[in-house]
Amino acid sequence: MPTHVAASASAAALIRRLRELHGPLMFHLSGGCCDGTAPICMKQGEFPLGSLDVLLGEVEGAPFYTGIGQAALMTNAELLLDVVDGESDSFSIEAGDGQRFIARTLSCARDSSMAKE
Repeated sequence: MPTHVAASASAAALIRRLRELHGPLMFHLSGGCCDGTAPICMKQGEFPLGSLDVLLGEVEGAPFYTGIGQAALMTNAELLLDVVDGESDSFSIEAGDGQRFIARTLSCARDSSMAKE
């Protein structure tokens, strides 16, 4: 899958902190209408991947998955995993820390390398 996933400096720092507390992590980006930019961060193996989930890439060593339908819409997309202030209303592991992960689309079919903070 040609999608590229990277993490901003603040997301990378949060991932490292969460990994120290909880061990190996994974992300899943839902294709739902209400949470399509809010990836769920879980301990690796605690989120049941289905046969229609695909690996988009890794961020800070954590695999980043989405459903095959969502992945088809992101062909040649560049995603930036970022952090925003505010409580998460999901089961994501960072919920309650006053920050939450968000996925931003930087571009589609851009040939330059992934932008990072």
